[in-house]
Amino acid sequence: MILIRHGQSEFNVVFSVTRQDPGIRDPKLTEVGRRQAADAARYLIKRSIRRVITSPYMRAIQTADIIARALRLEIEVQHLVGEHAKFACDVGTPCSELKYPWPKLQFDHLEETWWPELGEGLGELDARCKHFRETMRVEGKWADAAVVTHWGFIGALTGHKVKNGIMVAFDPTAPHPGGGSVVRLSDPC
Repeated sequence: MILIRHGQSEFNVVFSVTRQDPGIRDPKLTEVGRRQAADAARYLIKRSIRRVITSPYMRAIQTADIIARALRLEIEVQHLVGEHAKFACDVGTPCSELKYPWPKLQFDHLEETWWPELGEGLGELDARCKHFRETMRVEGKWADAAVVTHWGFIGALTGHKVKNGIMVAFDPTAPHPGGGSVVRLSDPC
C-alpha cells in the first residue's frame, strides 16, 4: 500500500511561513499541490495500483481525483484516514456539500458531519489508525491500494512526518505504529 500526503493546500502555504492557524476551513489545493498530485500519479502509474482511497477533506479528494484520473480508477472515500483534528483546516465540508463538486463519489456511508471535533486527542487518533490498520489487514486488499491522507494520520500510523505530496510504502500487518518507509523519488514532489 502507498500512503500519499495530499498536495500543498491554501492552509499549508500560510502555516509554513507563520506557524499560525490562518483559519482556512477545509482548504483546497494550490497549483503546487496539483503538481505534487500529478507527480505522485506518474509514480503510481508504474505500480500495480488498483484502488484509490481518500480522506473526505477537499485537499485530499482533489489530490485523489488527479491520481485516480491518471490511473483510470474510481475513488473510495474513507473518513478513518482523515487528519488529526487540531486546526481550522481540519473542519471538513458536510457530505451534502461534497456531493456537488464530486457527484460520482459515494458519501452515503458517512455522517453529514464526518470529521472529528477539533482538539481530537492522540489516543483518539491512535484508535483511528489502529482501526484502519486492522480493517485493511482483515480485508486483505491493501497491497494494491493508494491512500491519500494527511500529515498527522501518516505520522501516527507509521512514525513518519512527511511533507506535502510525499509517499510512504506501508504494510498494515506490521506492528503499530510502524510498517512504513518513505518512497524516495529521483525528483521528489
